[in-house]
Amino acid sequence: MTQWTLADLARLCGAECEGDGTRVVDGPASLREAGPSHVSFYSDKRYRPDLESTRAAGVLVPRGTRLEREGGPVLLVCADSNAAFTRVVSAFVPPPCVPIAGVHASAVVDPTARIAASASIGPLCSIAAGCEIGEGAHLVAGVHLGQGARVGADSVLHPGVVLYAECSVGARCILHSGAIVGADGFGFEPTREGWKKIPQVGTALIEDEVEIGANVTIDRGRFGATRIGRGTKIDNLVHVAHNVVVGEGVLLIAQTGIAGSARIESRAIVAGQVGIAGHATIGAGARIGAQAGVFGDVPPGEDWAGYPARPRRESLRSLAEVQRLPKLVERVRALEERLHRIEEDRAE
Repeated sequence: MTQWTLADLARLCGAECEGDGTRVVDGPASLREAGPSHVSFYSDKRYRPDLESTRAAGVLVPRGTRLEREGGPVLLVCADSNAAFTRVVSAFVPPPCVPIAGVHASAVVDPTARIAASASIGPLCSIAAGCEIGEGAHLVAGVHLGQGARVGADSVLHPGVVLYAECSVGARCILHSGAIVGADGFGFEPTREGWKKIPQVGTALIEDEVEIGANVTIDRGRFGATRIGRGTKIDNLVHVAHNVVVGEGVLLIAQTGIAGSARIESRAIVAGQVGIAGHATIGAGARIGAQAGVFGDVPPGEDWAGYPARPRRESLRSLAEVQRLPKLVERVRALEERLHRIEEDRAE
């Protein structure tokens, strides 16, 4: 078990230790769940009651924070307690297990596949003809690579990952369990006999330093490529349809669905459960709020939200008006009743 003194953690993250820096902690925890052997952090006024009642040995706090009670935790004072806590948590992460280079006896590898000497192919992996696996790549277990698939250097594919034929993953990528790259795009034409499948003959290309969450599906292009740009991070349960192009450094958060041929430009952030219509473009640096429905283009750098999505302030004003509707209906009914009484009096 890794242990640190609070003074050492303060030096690690650039904080000032106010209190007994010799106290020893063995891990991080939330303010509510922390015990006397934990270090925690505070950055939001909503959690002030938790700060006052926490049992943590030490708490990272923004400058100017003071406790109202005596005998509380040691304060590790810094400019950005959230960022500092990230460094503290990293100090308790155990060193990663270094995979053993080579091919496990239970793996099935076509003789034409090219596997770097330092790569690690785990149990029950299946490597088809013409595949290429780079130096230091690690296929943990039960990974399938279709014909001609490629995995770059130092990439990690967790159990159950599937790369269909001719798809590629760049260097230093992480694909979590159940991620599927290169399944057919959803394309069908109506005929008298029923739905006729449209051939999907493109590919899917994942550039360097991309992380793909569990059970993400990235379809191959109908023709050409579905592309995920360098440094993009994709949360669990995201669907990227055929011929979508995602730029560099994009965040796609859980349960987002992106329809065919849409474009997400670099550094955009798409929050959870967002739906993006086919052929729409999300401009560079734009931010889309959770559960938004995007039916058209979003300009670069703008914040959009709502259903249908619109500029965030406009969406909030619209939502506020909707919340006023019940009272407005009551006023209309009252006016209708008043008008009715006036008409009755005139009729008499």
